[in-house]
Amino acid sequence: MPRVLIAEDETAIADAVLYALRSEGLEADHCLLGREVAPRVRAGGVDVVVLDVGLPDVSGFDVCRELRGFSDVPVIFLTARNDEIDRVLGLELGADDYVTKPFSPRELVARVRARLRRAGASAPQAAGEWVTRGVFAIDREGHRIRFRQQLLDLTRYEYAVLDALLQRPGAILTRAQLMDRGWDSDADSADRTVDTHVKTLRAKLRAAGADPDPIRTHRGLGYAVEA
Repeated sequence: MPRVLIAEDETAIADAVLYALRSEGLEADHCLLGREVAPRVRAGGVDVVVLDVGLPDVSGFDVCRELRGFSDVPVIFLTARNDEIDRVLGLELGADDYVTKPFSPRELVARVRARLRRAGASAPQAAGEWVTRGVFAIDREGHRIRFRQQLLDLTRYEYAVLDALLQRPGAILTRAQLMDRGWDSDADSADRTVDTHVKTLRAKLRAAGADPDPIRTHRGLGYAVEA
């Protein structure tokens, strides 16, 4: 059963969200402080994090930044702040969605379910199993990716970039995030930038019949893939 972790210091809001999630058959836990989130995620068993920006000890943005250093768990920001700059910052840090208060608990549940479907949290991959992401299929055990049933001939770095994007379809990953996931050292990345590998990836996808291009450039932010 997928599990949702809610980091929210307003008890009334947390109780409403917990009730809505559990009523829909999801498991849900609650913590009041931001510093509790990363250890819970590291311990495993968390499939989505609903994260308040205005936590009493640390900013939700800082918590998200810490999570993205070791985990791709989907993050949905829950906050009263509706400024565009805050939404952009949240996406740049690797958040998957952004819900502003006041909100409908049922809408939040729908967004959580959407992230679970995209992340495949309810169906963990067994060794050697192909996992479908729209028109893509991934065999992470064998480091292979197919596009519309056609196996792509990818280099190590092309695979790393596309695999990172496909882990969170629709989410914008910055160049720094992609380098963190795909490159072992700064020396390796000096001459072989993310942009270069995205360009060669696009060429291979076009050759495989991709039209329109599934990799989207978000100026000033990074890249996302539409699976």
